[in-house]
Amino acid sequence: MSLLKVYPDAEALGAALAAEIVTGMSEAAARVRRYLLGCPGGRSLMSTYEAVAAWLRSAPMDLSHVVIVMMDDYLDDAHGPVRRVPAEALHSCERFARLQIAEPWSRAVGPGHGIRDDHVWIPDPGDPPRYDVRIAAAGGIDLFLLATGASDGHVAFNPPGSGIAEGTRVVRLAESTRRDNLVTFPHLGRLDQVPRRGISVGPATIAGLSTRVRLVATGADKAKSVARVLATTRWEPDWPATIVHAARQAEVWTDPAAAGTTITVSGGSTRQLGS
Repeated sequence: MSLLKVYPDAEALGAALAAEIVTGMSEAAARVRRYLLGCPGGRSLMSTYEAVAAWLRSAPMDLSHVVIVMMDDYLDDAHGPVRRVPAEALHSCERFARLQIAEPWSRAVGPGHGIRDDHVWIPDPGDPPRYDVRIAAAGGIDLFLLATGASDGHVAFNPPGSGIAEGTRVVRLAESTRRDNLVTFPHLGRLDQVPRRGISVGPATIAGLSTRVRLVATGADKAKSVARVLATTRWEPDWPATIVHAARQAEVWTDPAAAGTTITVSGGSTRQLGS
């Protein structure tokens, strides 16, 4: 059964989720095993990523066992072999992973204790299914952080109509997804500059290869997507964010604006989805 948690604002949500992430990292280290964290790029999880960095600055720990598993990346629209956009592109998910997650966390814990370069994983468009095999071989994702599209409920680059049995694959981005991403990456300027294809984990990757899932949505622009998730208790292919209903230990974390409520509480308000 999925849970809805409502926090006063994005910063309070990020601090609470950071505590869960750091606890998971510490527990994995104590068991001498890797900790796989599934991550989206973009705006939705920034308060969480920043809160983890702040936590690590105050209580440094070795991060050599931590693996950042990115959920997707844009593909170059140029003709020829399928390939991800250059890592230096402002909308590159690899660039985001290194500059917004791995490097700040590594700086926080000091030289020699950060995230290894080869522990930032990005799906390869040349062999998409291999990503799921690699994740499974590593024991699965300990915690998968998800964000949802404001207008069409996409998760990663999974468009409406995706099948729940689909794993990592090359997808054609829905126009609604591309419009959402133009807001995330305004430097692209025009819709025709937003890539039309991406490499993305699938619903089966999220539901089948993750121990826990947290779908994060803050701000009034995400209220439509959250409402659709709350209106059902099962996976609905026309709204990929409903994957939380098929995933293990899944929770939806929001602020009052995204939840469509005026709840304001210091520790988070919780209820079962569908109740």
